[in-house]
Amino acid sequence: MGNIVNTFKRFLGNKNTVTILGVLLGLVVLFVGYNYRVEHAVEKVSIPYAKKTLTSTTAITADAVGTMEVLRSMVTSNKSIISNVNSVVSTSQAFCVSEMTSIPQGGFFYQEQVKPCTSVTNNILRTMPEGYQPVSVPVDLLKTYGNSMFPGDYIDLYAKMTDSAGKLVYGLFISKLPILDVRDSSAKSVFYDTTASKVPSLLTFAVPNYEVDGVNLYLLLSKAILLGNRVVEIIPVPKNAAYSSEKGETRVNSEWIKDQIMDYTASIPDEEVYTNPNLEQ
Repeated sequence: MGNIVNTFKRFLGNKNTVTILGVLLGLVVLFVGYNYRVEHAVEKVSIPYAKKTLTSTTAITADAVGTMEVLRSMVTSNKSIISNVNSVVSTSQAFCVSEMTSIPQGGFFYQEQVKPCTSVTNNILRTMPEGYQPVSVPVDLLKTYGNSMFPGDYIDLYAKMTDSAGKLVYGLFISKLPILDVRDSSAKSVFYDTTASKVPSLLTFAVPNYEVDGVNLYLLLSKAILLGNRVVEIIPVPKNAAYSSEKGETRVNSEWIKDQIMDYTASIPDEEVYTNPNLEQ
């Protein structure tokens, strides 16, 4: 027994032996760590997604929610993704889509998009950003592309008019406007009650009530609408989902169209003009 112990001590006392054992131990640690990371990276979890488009303030029902498997790393890298279906559909309380947002068909649910229905209001004015005013543009099914414009979407406004030579003018007028709501002829939200099919009549935007590109955008757009189609027709044009998620400011894209509208109207000498609240000290 003593010979075995002495032999083992001499074995461990050999520098080459210790080096080899250290290398082997390091390889084992690397192998185990690598396998753990790989397994963790490819591990899948089940998260909820929208089976149909859910618009602003609508209740989220069980038939509108499905689940799909995604990589766990996708959920851990984005903490705002809701991974528990009970945080979207629950028997204890009802959940609704937050104001001024929408969840597209096939899209995931995010924390900022879902809230208890008891805290959701259908009054669009309460959710309007500071320094903005509501402006409504008359629309129909054709102009809304079959009722495909939703609250929370950002779209552009084009202007259609005739110049002094009688030629048709059609061009981008104002870009990056957020939709507050889409209402029917009875002033009811088209998407609030999905049990009945409604025809859109008014598209309401949140418009800055301060100078943008040298002009008060709220007054400019309001004047264009009040002039009516005999002078200028305002046509809403949507873009894809990326346009709504990309950062950008509302702006006037055509000085010529702006000047044409201003030429048809008069300015009030003592009119109060708001300043951008974000620039106030």
